[in-house]
Amino acid sequence: MASQSGDKLVRVAVDAMGGDHAPHEMVAGAVQAVSKGGVQVLLVGDPQAVQSELAKHDISDLPIGNIPSEGVIEEGEAPALALRQKPKASILVATGLVKQGHADATVTMGSTGAAMAAAAVLLGTIDGIERPALGGPILGMAPNTVIIDLGTNLDCRPQQILSYAAIGVVFVRQMLSVENPRVAILSVGAEAGKGNRQVHETTELLRESGMNFIGNLEASDLPYGKAEVVVCDGFVGNIIMKLTESLGDSIANRIRERLQGKMPDQELEAIAGDIFSLTNAIESHGGGPLFGVQGVSVVGHGRSKADAVALAIGTAKRAVDSNFVENLNAELAQIKNKTGT
Repeated sequence: MASQSGDKLVRVAVDAMGGDHAPHEMVAGAVQAVSKGGVQVLLVGDPQAVQSELAKHDISDLPIGNIPSEGVIEEGEAPALALRQKPKASILVATGLVKQGHADATVTMGSTGAAMAAAAVLLGTIDGIERPALGGPILGMAPNTVIIDLGTNLDCRPQQILSYAAIGVVFVRQMLSVENPRVAILSVGAEAGKGNRQVHETTELLRESGMNFIGNLEASDLPYGKAEVVVCDGFVGNIIMKLTESLGDSIANRIRERLQGKMPDQELEAIAGDIFSLTNAIESHGGGPLFGVQGVSVVGHGRSKADAVALAIGTAKRAVDSNFVENLNAELAQIKNKTGT
């Protein structure tokens, strides 16, 4: 995989057909990202639809192109079956560009399951990682706290969760510039010994890993940034993510209802927006990388608009520039040697 060197552009394949507002917002976000410099974008999608959207922008002299694809894998489709039935779907073509060396990263706002399946099949997983995982900072109150897994793996063995911790450590070092991240495991109590069998067995592995493991954290600790890396299985992580997102949205709407007409609309929207962002930090990055695959694949929310798409492309660029995948491979190899797992 190429990383940026000097004036070399990071090549990002964008799934132009993925997401609730595709291809309009995907194209607009790609143009926005390319205009800032540092990236070349390959928009993967229906040629006519993409060209129609590109015509709305001044892209003269901008490094942006269109790669044809056929079909889209929608949310709700069985990813493995869809990969076979739609071999030229936009996410498959975009991921294939990374596999073939024609792109350094891919970005999608489409089906997470399809993105994960495409990355696992085409790029392969890192040694010791059975399936990719999703994670990232989800709370604006604790922007340097990364939670893994957020829903891709509902049932996890202790060795998998140990791998998530290593992934989180590399991510925090490379992307958030925290040199010695504190690692914790999510449990029902902060005291040592609290938790189920999974927590107990994973705790023993984390203690032997050489990472800066500080023990258990409760969900109530998450907003206070007590650890930079918090690990859990995807069942728990997804529940936490969806609860915090819905709380932010519902509280922001409640504030609008109660204060409508009592303060200027612009000020009211600023307050409501701040409340929302405090519980939806992942949107400040546009999306997060799929952890554990041999390549950079960034997945964002299906509802994303152009600004979020541009941010996701920026996240992909930073992951490539920092040699995230190479560093993750090295970190996991060291931990495997220490723990014998």
